[in-house]
Amino acid sequence: MSSASSSASPSASPGARALGFPVTGLSCASCVGRVERALAALPGARDIAVNLAAGRASLTLGPETAPGALAEAVAAAGYAVPEAETVLRVEGLSCASCVGRVERALAAIPGVAGASVNLATAEARVRHAEGLVGAADLVAAVEAAGYGAEAVGAAAAPGTADRNEAEAAGLRRDLRAAVLLSLPIVVLDMGGHLVPGFHHALAGLADGRTLALVQAALATLVVAGPGRRFFARGVPGLLRGHPDMNALVALGAGAAYLYSLVSALAPGLLPAGSAHLYFEASVLIVTLILLGRFLEARARGRTGQAIARLLGLAPKTARVLRDGAETEIPLDALRVGDIVRVRPGERVAADGTVVAGASFVDESMVTGESAPVRKAPGAATVGGTLNGSGGFDLRVERVGADTVLAQIVRMVQAAQGAKLPIQALVDRVTGRFVPAVMAISAATFLAWLALGPEPALGHALVNAIAVLIIACPCAMGLATPTSIMVGTGRAAERGVLFRNGTALQALRGVRAIALDKTGTLTEGHPRLTDLVPAPGMDGAAVLALAASVEARSEHPVAEAIAAAARERGLALAAVEDFEAVPGHGVAGRVGGRRVAVGARRYMERLGIGTQALAAEAERLAQAGASPLYAAVDGRLAALVAVADPVKVGAAEAVAALRARGVAVAMVTGDDRRTAEGVARLLGIAEVAAEVLPAGKVEAVQRLRAAHGAVAFVGDGINDAPALAEADVGIAIGTGTDIAVESADVVLMSGDLDGLVTALDLSRAVMRNIRQNLFWAFAYNAALIPVAAGALTLVGGPALSPVLAAGAMALSSVFVVGNALRLRRSGPRRPGPTAGGARLVERPA
Repeated sequence: MSSASSSASPSASPGARALGFPVTGLSCASCVGRVERALAALPGARDIAVNLAAGRASLTLGPETAPGALAEAVAAAGYAVPEAETVLRVEGLSCASCVGRVERALAAIPGVAGASVNLATAEARVRHAEGLVGAADLVAAVEAAGYGAEAVGAAAAPGTADRNEAEAAGLRRDLRAAVLLSLPIVVLDMGGHLVPGFHHALAGLADGRTLALVQAALATLVVAGPGRRFFARGVPGLLRGHPDMNALVALGAGAAYLYSLVSALAPGLLPAGSAHLYFEASVLIVTLILLGRFLEARARGRTGQAIARLLGLAPKTARVLRDGAETEIPLDALRVGDIVRVRPGERVAADGTVVAGASFVDESMVTGESAPVRKAPGAATVGGTLNGSGGFDLRVERVGADTVLAQIVRMVQAAQGAKLPIQALVDRVTGRFVPAVMAISAATFLAWLALGPEPALGHALVNAIAVLIIACPCAMGLATPTSIMVGTGRAAERGVLFRNGTALQALRGVRAIALDKTGTLTEGHPRLTDLVPAPGMDGAAVLALAASVEARSEHPVAEAIAAAARERGLALAAVEDFEAVPGHGVAGRVGGRRVAVGARRYMERLGIGTQALAAEAERLAQAGASPLYAAVDGRLAALVAVADPVKVGAAEAVAALRARGVAVAMVTGDDRRTAEGVARLLGIAEVAAEVLPAGKVEAVQRLRAAHGAVAFVGDGINDAPALAEADVGIAIGTGTDIAVESADVVLMSGDLDGLVTALDLSRAVMRNIRQNLFWAFAYNAALIPVAAGALTLVGGPALSPVLAAGAMALSSVFVVGNALRLRRSGPRRPGPTAGGARLVERPA
């Protein structure tokens, strides 16, 4: 193995740099040699070292080879460099064309696997080979494209909220200045149209040239002050051949301003009769677009409020028990193993386990469930949830980025920053939209100049400017991301986490939903549901004897019987001569009496008749329970039924899914009779039972062939193959175990009502996106010809640049406002607050 070099020697090789990166798949010394040889073959690579124990490679690379070539060389050798994600905060984004330009600049960097830019959050998420693409490279690429950038470790909602607030404050300041400076220009230019004799009164105070110079001075202040942002960002992009929305505004407002300035200072340079002033158009374009951006920024700030509220749940301090005394410390000073005291009415400070005390905790902001959850010693807690009237101490088990709340925020932010497949259409259109608008504007100018009435130059200028202004693609760029942000935030508030944006769109198209049984439709652990004593036998006494014997067994059914006896306060006695017969049952002597518990075949083996309770046993089996018999001293004593109880609300959720036109099926590894019994209770017609994990994949494929797109709902671990095969994988979470890597969607609580919620929100978000896209595209398709003056051909009016600016601003505000309606989407339906099964004792 060659020696490692941790740093490059610039003097030895100018431009060379040291790189270190992880390599996956290394298992032996020959792997190391293979990777080293692959890297050594690259031009300019030296000081190569591959560390098998650390799973990392290091080398010094010359400037003649791009870092991305290292990942390709490692892959060609049969290994891989894992992907990492870098988040950039991007400044200067204003429309969909900006988004495309930044994405292309980032994607062009060697080693970058993909880049997604979100206009609504002003963030870029870049996937790249870990260790081979630096944040400085990414920032430099964005800056070369004409925008500002700053690398952040992970997107933070408070930071986003602060930026939105700062942006809105800056826009408000510029808007006020623009209004104050524009108002005199509008009054001087248009006052005569509103107040008779106004122009005559002005003529008595100053001549026309003086008034023109006053307007020129005020307009210059507007353009150079509040309007400077459009020119500072638009003109460089125009010169580089990459115009954006700012370029359109700069061209429109700038053309009106410059034409008016020439008319005011040197009218002789223009054709006779064409020296008109359009200062009011230039300043109102700036003012109205600033107004639209201000309203848009203020509304956009509300799209991420769900995450901000989640982060705001965590208390700022924690009360730690140390040396027998309470010490209040900052939350970020907590360490795993600390004991934290939670008082009545306080927010739970950390994820952990209750070690003393008891209370009821409101976990609704994490799970979406409104019913408080009892917390006693051994129960898990989630930081940020609200304690009730009791108090307890907890042992801290997770802090910082490992907490449930942090995981939720990361999932929601990842979904909010994602691009839906539908966005590909928008990207293709907007990539060519701005150049096309400029071409249409130029054609409009030339057409009016050649064919328009005199003074043709003025008409040509006005209509060309109107086309530039009205066609700004702001609404197109905001149509999708704002809806995603609001929709995924709303879903998180209701306990539904979309782990990626693609699932948000795919779930809407699902035509069949396959549900695992255990832990999804049922509670996931068996309980004693029925006790039917034989004639002449006391049910409680038989249960105490049976539970005493079963307590010696570790079988889940035995645990359910023993737990039922303890819940009823029955004492369990000592057992002698215990015997377990695999597949049959257990037996033992309790207080001198011989007790046996097991299946019918065990009773038959012992010579004990079961006919007296056979009909009841068949009924319970048809209902999905597992009937067992208890015998005392060789005589049939009782029938006990153990079942994994159906979750409260599961039947209602299945009915709600079917009402929405979705086929519902059960796919389970349990025996067919039990599965069909549960299916009958829930109203599920299609059942695939006794299937292995591979069989679940085949079941999903059959459902897809019969119905269309399929969603699979399971626990995310045992059902991983089916979750991966389904068009949408949905994991049932518990509120404290949410990192389900196999799933696209996580339901934080076990309540299947969350499944209906996820489907409803997916449909609502996609409907909202379609509305936004229709508005954005239809608006431009309809108004560009109007702005070009098409209506004047049939005697209609021309669209002034001022009205064009107002309409353009209104389109963006409309799109964001429409997305904000999702915050009121789907009020939570009232449902049962208690779950589980109640032990029913009935006579034979």
